Amino acid sequence: MAQVLEFKLPDLGEGLTEASIVTWLVQVGDVVAVDQPVVEVETAKAMVEVPCPYGGVVTARFGEEGTELPVGSPLLTVAVGTPAEGEGDDEGSGNVLVGYGTAAAPARRRRVRRQDDLPVAAPAAPTRNASSAPVPEAPPRSGPVPVISPLVRKLAREHGVDLRELPGSGPEGLIMRADVESAMRETVQVRAHAAEAEAVAPAPAQAPVGGTADGIRVPLRGLRGAVADKLTRSRREIPDATCWVDADATEFMHARVAMNAAGGEKISVLALLARICTAALARYPELNSRVDMAAREVVQLDAVHLGFAAQTERGLVVPVVKDAHVRDAESLSAEFARLTDAARAGRLTPGELTGGTFTLNNYGVFGVDGSTPIINHPEAAMLGVGRIIPKPWVHQGELAVRQVVQLSLTFDHRVCDGGTAGGFLRYVADCIEQPAVLLRTL
Repeated sequence: MAQVLEFKLPDLGEGLTEASIVTWLVQVGDVVAVDQPVVEVETAKAMVEVPCPYGGVVTARFGEEGTELPVGSPLLTVAVGTPAEGEGDDEGSGNVLVGYGTAAAPARRRRVRRQDDLPVAAPAAPTRNASSAPVPEAPPRSGPVPVISPLVRKLAREHGVDLRELPGSGPEGLIMRADVESAMRETVQVRAHAAEAEAVAPAPAQAPVGGTADGIRVPLRGLRGAVADKLTRSRREIPDATCWVDADATEFMHARVAMNAAGGEKISVLALLARICTAALARYPELNSRVDMAAREVVQLDAVHLGFAAQTERGLVVPVVKDAHVRDAESLSAEFARLTDAARAGRLTPGELTGGTFTLNNYGVFGVDGSTPIINHPEAAMLGVGRIIPKPWVHQGELAVRQVVQLSLTFDHRVCDGGTAGGFLRYVADCIEQPAVLLRTL
């Protein structure tokens, strides 16, 4: 006899308490294998696929795409216990999430015949007329929506029909295709009447063009909400200051061309800047630290876990290159490329987005020269790099056109004073202007 097991949204780690459903990877009636990804969710840190620890037939899903669920709330139920349904996988794997805990098995996605695959005469939706008494609207359902057919779900999704508010005419309230089509017809009629009313109604005296009087409200949740919280905390807790300097990057760019012409893996500008940063932090360790106000101590850190700002379609993220201080330029280039690709695909794990000790922000890619960035709390400093462009520059006593870059350092004034911050920034500028300086100090 099959047993119905409930799978709840697991603890995603890193202090995350909720996640939003992005895409369901299975439908009600599908057969799932142990550790098969069943839903893609978005947390405040990354997009992750959640695997189900049970093998069997999906009997219900909780939450539509776009719904935000707290950790521990039901995700879906699975009927397990029969070889035909679970192919002998009647026990959970113990795995919780791809990328966490034990390794997950490769995803295997299969489908089975659903009850609505056979021809069924759908009962006609009840007709309404002007003399009929108004039917009170049913309150939105809580829990699983009684829909078996994925075609019915797809039809409702494509036409904006909320299945949670739709009464079903099938057995035990099952929502049929005819119910969705009836709701679609009513929606068309409502929109038509609304358009007629709008055509004859006088326009508001002060209605703004292209929106309402209240404007557009964008929820601060998910990644955007996490960024908002972190930046607000940084501004509230960290007394930051910024210093900046222009540097002649001509020799720096020539050195990169020569390094790449020598063969091997291509080295990026960001990787060379990162190599300079780690050398500078070795000389000025105060900037690779964090403040413990409870103990009233500045904690200088041994390892440099270098964060870098990456703009994606989901917003700004800061992947972290772990142990950047022991990597050479080629290794840094490869890791920057890997993390950037993962960021753009939305596949960064929480572990790749946390633990940074210093951030390198290359805002020159946006075509700007300078910025005063907000420190990535709880770090103590961030180096900003503007675009590298030809500018007039006095070189060897004469005016010349050189490749110039503006550098800015925003630092936590609790960990050091301006002399330390200025020394760090001047060392970075010297290495850019004369790359041999870096070789002399290694």
